[in-house]
Amino acid sequence: MKETRILMGMPVTVEVADAGVTAASLEVVFGYFRYVDGKFSTYQDNSEISLINQGALPVEQASMDMRTIFALAEQTKQATNGYFDIRRNGIYDPSGVVKGWAIAHAAGMLRQAGFKNYYVDAGGDIQAAGKNSHGQDWRVGIRNPFNMQEIVKVLHVSECGVATSGTYVRGQHIYSPKNDAESLKEIVSLTVVAPDIYDADRFATAAFAMGTTGILFIEQLAGCEGYMINAQGRATFTSGFARYIYHD
Repeated sequence: MKETRILMGMPVTVEVADAGVTAASLEVVFGYFRYVDGKFSTYQDNSEISLINQGALPVEQASMDMRTIFALAEQTKQATNGYFDIRRNGIYDPSGVVKGWAIAHAAGMLRQAGFKNYYVDAGGDIQAAGKNSHGQDWRVGIRNPFNMQEIVKVLHVSECGVATSGTYVRGQHIYSPKNDAESLKEIVSLTVVAPDIYDADRFATAAFAMGTTGILFIEQLAGCEGYMINAQGRATFTSGFARYIYHD
């Protein structure tokens, strides 16, 4: 069973290949994404993160989930030598860590429900488990940032997460905390495969902010592999990335 809905301002797809899956099984996951959007959306004036940014809610009085995200963001900032920071000009925007965290939790809900073969995709970032309906690893495409209709690489994945950071869809929405006034133009796409989508998402964002050295950062991360496309269209990937590339 597979369904796609627009949530958190992006398409969210949930597919479960196990027998016994029902519409209610998927509804639980979509309901969770609605909850996350209501709490962390910077576009909703009454969301918890907006109340914090407005000064109406002290961080110390924030919900457990909010405090968890703030702690994870700080941990990521330390792990990336400051190349990941959810605070800019005094405003918090936790989207760089929330999406992967939410996908991971959504996938965990399916696992706790007893499912073993599923796929959760939010805005192109995915967590995959088990096999698809054909009994094969799940396949994930990496788009050509210069031609959105073209897939430059197809990956086959299971029990891992895949996240891509880039400027080819939403423009210059990623910035370097080291120099937030400068546009990031050295690279246009950076994909990370990790055991968990939470790590893939946050490290893809941080590595993109590093520019061309970001792929070297991913190379050094245990369990992570990466694929980077620079502004000239040249691809560079980590030493273990090739094992995920699907070949007919």
